[in-house]
Amino acid sequence: MICFDPLWETMKKKGVTTYTLRVTYKMSHSTVQSLQENKSVTTYTLNRLCEILDCGLEDVAKYIPDKKE
Repeated sequence: MICFDPLWETMKKKGVTTYTLRVTYKMSHSTVQSLQENKSVTTYTLNRLCEILDCGLEDVAKYIPDKKE
């Protein structure tokens, strides 16, 4: 599973809010909501977040292996 927990820490450090993403950077509400719910987003969105936050992909997302039953 891809988790966006690092994104929220990076945004906090950089002083960027979800409002800023939506209004200043014209990111759609549904994209921000997908990020908040750890749902799938495009590589374009990941690239854009890295550009906006001036950071690497590891500062936006991390991989957590699914638990095998």
